[in-house]
Amino acid sequence: MYYGTISDPSATAYLTQFFEMGKQESVSPFLKKSSREWSSNLTLKASSVAAILLVLTFTLSFFDELKPLHHLLLIFVYFLAGIPSLIESIEDLCDGEVNIDILMTIAAFASIFIGNGMEGALLLVLFSLSGAMEDAVTQKAKGSLSSLHQLAPTKATVIEEDGTLIERAIKEIQVGTKILVKAEQIVPLDGKVIEGISSVNLSHITGESLPITKKTGDQVAAGARNLDGVLTIEVNRSSADSTLAKIIELVTQAQEARPLLQRWFDSVSRIYAMSIISLSALFAVTMPFLLSIPFLGVGGSIYRSLAFLIAASPCALIIAIPIAYLSAVSICAKQGILLKGGIILDALAKCTAIAFDKTGTLTTGNLTCVGIEELAPNERIGPEHALAVAAALEKNAVHPIANAIVSFAAGKPLPHISLKEFKALAGYGLQATTPINGQNEWVYIGRPSYVMEKLSQSVQNTLARSIDEAKSRGELIALLLIGQVPYLFRFRDALRPEIRAVLKAIQKRGWTTVMLTGDHLSSAKRVAEEVGIDEVHAGLSPEEKLNYVASLAEEKGLAMIGDGVNDAPALARATVGICMGKIGSTAAIDASDVVLLHDNIEKLDWLIGKAKQTQQIVKENLLVASAAIVIASFPALGGIIPLWLAVVMHEGGTILVGLNALRLLRS
Repeated sequence: MYYGTISDPSATAYLTQFFEMGKQESVSPFLKKSSREWSSNLTLKASSVAAILLVLTFTLSFFDELKPLHHLLLIFVYFLAGIPSLIESIEDLCDGEVNIDILMTIAAFASIFIGNGMEGALLLVLFSLSGAMEDAVTQKAKGSLSSLHQLAPTKATVIEEDGTLIERAIKEIQVGTKILVKAEQIVPLDGKVIEGISSVNLSHITGESLPITKKTGDQVAAGARNLDGVLTIEVNRSSADSTLAKIIELVTQAQEARPLLQRWFDSVSRIYAMSIISLSALFAVTMPFLLSIPFLGVGGSIYRSLAFLIAASPCALIIAIPIAYLSAVSICAKQGILLKGGIILDALAKCTAIAFDKTGTLTTGNLTCVGIEELAPNERIGPEHALAVAAALEKNAVHPIANAIVSFAAGKPLPHISLKEFKALAGYGLQATTPINGQNEWVYIGRPSYVMEKLSQSVQNTLARSIDEAKSRGELIALLLIGQVPYLFRFRDALRPEIRAVLKAIQKRGWTTVMLTGDHLSSAKRVAEEVGIDEVHAGLSPEEKLNYVASLAEEKGLAMIGDGVNDAPALARATVGICMGKIGSTAAIDASDVVLLHDNIEKLDWLIGKAKQTQQIVKENLLVASAAIVIASFPALGGIIPLWLAVVMHEGGTILVGLNALRLLRS
């Protein structure tokens, strides 16, 4: 299937994504569609075919005249299920590694030489199926995680030396390149503004939703949303430091970070494998002399030793832990929650308290107009007329404050306002003329500093006091000026609609909920009362926030949720740091253990429940796997359990723990 020439930015971005995100070979852009379909889940397909052939082989064994066909099909079973295992075992031995795979391969092929080829084939098929199931879960986890790369633009508009515009993949853009960012676009790379002025939303860095004016000479970060003007930016940081690069790094960590118990099992698996091989060889040699049994035959020492080798092999025990954590990581990724490995689930399950930053976490970052304050009552212009003027001005703008005013005015019976000489001053405000009582008046709306300079000093002093009072309540301010009559518009950051239910569900688990914020105490208390937070600590510096987090983490086990650069130290110090992915800063994402990629804070209680469920399933799997080894190994050595039953019990236990772990994939 053809994706375009390599010079095509879309094709380049696609190929880069494929190589860097560690995707399966079956989705390679170099394969045709039919080839990709055939190669998808190839191991599982081969194992399934081998299983079908094994059933046919077993059926044909009852007919003497069909013995040649029986042997032919058995060869195919060994080829499909055994050759891959044999090749991997030889590679492991060449690397000086002795593991569980080698145990299974030895047992399966050794069964041929003692006349039990069918039992060896059964072992290979079941071992292959259980391995394919583990691979499928692993690839599902990788696939879910790698699909989360769409956090940053993959292309940018480059300004050539002759002024022409060309679209290029950000991977191709070097430091010093000039790029154009239009209104409503995301800044693709970090750089310095060399031309233009605009308001940009930098909430992913500061955690605050108030837009910031960027003009010539200012630095602007990748991921910032350009709101109204056009910016020409000179790139000063490559895409290697972009949000996408950070997410790729998180994917790698999530796939490689292993819980403590799993690391311990991995460390002893070689010693265990060597011990079981040695014991099996010892039993095969000494049992004929100790128990007066033959070497060969169904009841012989070699047969019993192979049965013991299979039954005592800890396949189920080894697979019990990683499959559970991979399944949990996979379903979390599918829900838009990126974990830096399964170890985070263990830590989260032990927490009993959770701390929230306020802005961008408990709130949405979207502004809501909560009122108009008429600072100098005027008979000609009432609040309704003033609101109509403000809405008429702001409907021409793209800005959080503009959206809040237009939404506030929607549905109200307001007079029609006509505007002339409209002009937008990017980063400052809007101005126009409008007829009021037969006379054209200049009207202005925007930042207080922009509007206040048009008023007398005494009026400015009065306004300053009103603005300070509003800010102390945690409100944002915009000023409207009609002639010489000022109106103050007050805004609040809207609460996340689902946050009350989330907090209530977490509190039902017995967890303590805490707010840690640098905002004013009055504003913090208002939000805490509205959402039902247990404890409030406001006016905190980053150092003070860090101290609170350290104390709570040692005392109770603390999950901390934040989004800005100032939250990064606290996120790193918490038992589990959780970052809001859409608006979270790069520093916060680096410092955190969990990234809510879609700011889906409503999944918090679900995540806590999944962490506890994972721990429970790991315990169940360890119990089942241990029981399968203990119950089957010594009876097999004593000749009570035949080789085929040892195979069924061993691989059955492996498949059982795998299926149990797959329960975690249910959302």
